[in-house]
Amino acid sequence: MVASWVEARIAMYADRSSRRCFHVMDVAIQVEGVRARLDVPRMSPHTPAMPEPPNIVFIMADDLGYADVGCYGRPELSTPNIDRIAARGVRLTQGYANSAVCSATRLALITGRYQYRLPLGLEEPLAGKTDVGLPPEHPTLPSLLLTAGYATALVGKWHLGVPPNFGPAKSGYQHFYGIRSGAVDYYSHLNARGAHDLWEGDEPVRQHGYLTDLLGDRAVSVVNDYAARRQPFLLSLHFNAPHWPWEAPGDRAESDRLLGSNLRHYDGGTQQTYYRMIQAMDLQIGRVLQALDVHGLTDNTIVIFTSDNGGERFSDTWPFTGIKTELLEGGLRVPALICWPARIPAGQVSDQVAITMDWFPTLLEAAGAAPDASYPSDGVSLLSILTGQDSPVPRKLFWRYKTNAQRAMRDGDFKYLKIRDNSFLFDVVADPRERANLWDRKFDVAERLMSEWHAWNGTMLADIPDSFGETYTAAQLADHIGLT
Repeated sequence: MVASWVEARIAMYADRSSRRCFHVMDVAIQVEGVRARLDVPRMSPHTPAMPEPPNIVFIMADDLGYADVGCYGRPELSTPNIDRIAARGVRLTQGYANSAVCSATRLALITGRYQYRLPLGLEEPLAGKTDVGLPPEHPTLPSLLLTAGYATALVGKWHLGVPPNFGPAKSGYQHFYGIRSGAVDYYSHLNARGAHDLWEGDEPVRQHGYLTDLLGDRAVSVVNDYAARRQPFLLSLHFNAPHWPWEAPGDRAESDRLLGSNLRHYDGGTQQTYYRMIQAMDLQIGRVLQALDVHGLTDNTIVIFTSDNGGERFSDTWPFTGIKTELLEGGLRVPALICWPARIPAGQVSDQVAITMDWFPTLLEAAGAAPDASYPSDGVSLLSILTGQDSPVPRKLFWRYKTNAQRAMRDGDFKYLKIRDNSFLFDVVADPRERANLWDRKFDVAERLMSEWHAWNGTMLADIPDSFGETYTAAQLADHIGLT
């Protein structure tokens, strides 16, 4: 049975969270030029107590398809811990990623802006360049929360540029444990270039173990340590699962076979392996949720679960078509769950259209942290909608993807899509599989959306010839016939 290995592994983690201490600094701190100070005002006996700022646990999966978790309709796949986040809060049915690939979406998340505003966002994704990354001077979600008195930690995938010019510590994270690049082997921890890629800050870490488990270990330690200090915290838990290579717990032999070869793993993987990779991640998410419960933090902790882009070759993107690297709905729609028991009613399903960069203003508002007026967010705060104070609102969202000259815009129920020389207009609410092209029937709408897309694109950086663009060809994936 797919889930049979889970119960056998639970005992391995019963006491693991106490084995590793994850130290934090004092409230007054200095992180690579980012200064944060928590000034506590003197309270008079008549001053009403301020509500405690919420803790934030932001969980991001890697290449997870829209329907790759139980609560989004995958009946043969058990993800009870991810589903618990949905049961405790809101499941968004129209959640989008900022891009169809990883580093571009991660850039939009951490800056709250369209990724195309920075050279890093033109890389789709970042692949090997060492002179491109997130500028340290750019305000970020962790740096702004740091200024507001939060402790900040990134556990997992960074993929926004490498030292000495870029890195988590230069962009607001006090602590980093994880990988710098886009993909690593789950056992050897070697990246696609064969280099070791597991780090504690800027120091390489040589640890044995399945990477998803190691990230879960560290995330639990972070929660334990911050709970002991009673300090509000941002924990960014960015798993590399279920990204290739296709290695689940117990698949060390496959890791050995891949040593020195292509991590993209076109000759491996099965549906069952993919399920087990997701369930391994779900198990670690459950350990983090349990740590919050044990410390009495659940009620005032915001927990978000989402993915950086649509699913890859073993994913379930139903009811959509398309996969990662494509601006079809399957390449952009992602699970999007949030719970905050103190403020958000449980058991909700929302059809509010949302995008990755919306989490930036939403979390700043929830934390009472001030944005930087010089870098206004392109996203919108969803807080009043999630708490039930306001009804869903229509949105206008824009995308582009250099490979295959892709363009897209969502306006209300309509979506403009261009792939190479072919233009489409879809009602993605009535036709989520994007089959009925309404271009001629509703040409006035199509023309308006196309014009608005060009106006928006004129405010972004232009594509550059030497930026990287991920794609899949007919030689790699059989259902991509005609693509070279």
